[in-house]
Amino acid sequence: MAARKLAVVSAGLSQPSSTRMLADRLADATVARLTEQGVEVEVTTVELRDVASDIMNNMLTGFASPKLEAVIDAVTGADGLIAVTPIFTTSYSGLFKSFFDVLDNRSLTDMPVLIGATAGTARHSLALDYALRPMFTYLHAVVVPTSVFAASEDWGSGADKIKTLPDRIDRAAGELVPLIAASDRSSQVRDPFGFDASLSPVGGFQPS
Repeated sequence: MAARKLAVVSAGLSQPSSTRMLADRLADATVARLTEQGVEVEVTTVELRDVASDIMNNMLTGFASPKLEAVIDAVTGADGLIAVTPIFTTSYSGLFKSFFDVLDNRSLTDMPVLIGATAGTARHSLALDYALRPMFTYLHAVVVPTSVFAASEDWGSGADKIKTLPDRIDRAAGELVPLIAASDRSSQVRDPFGFDASLSPVGGFQPS
């Protein structure tokens, strides 16, 4: 079986970041399960803070820098995606949304996606279902049923023993793994001279 490719996108702004910590734990759980099944996996982790200026320039000019183009190729050419954002003002961060805005709106079609989010309080956990899930559904991705939210208290020793963060991570990874194992996205040949239909002189995305 050919190696599968897993892209991990973290929109955390600080360093270290709880958003990156959650992304790493989700990736580790997914890789562990794939390895148990004898599936080799290549992981590419993207910190959006490292390409923030490139994303903004793309939105203004409609052209991606070589650095951003490499990130886009890694994400859209993967067999599965883990996407994690901090929650700001009850929704995903502007950086997170801007990155997915510059993608061709067909590039994530049938992409298996595990979504996650972090915030200071569990009151923001519903943002996964009313903000992130609809966005990836619009992009025709296949979002696994279990999303993972981590509040500040989830990282401490006093977390709820009935439904702990590790339990949620393991369940979500278990849902993502069979979709990645069955995917052939990364083996599909892409036309290197193909024109990006989302390209626009007023921005990096095509309005609906």
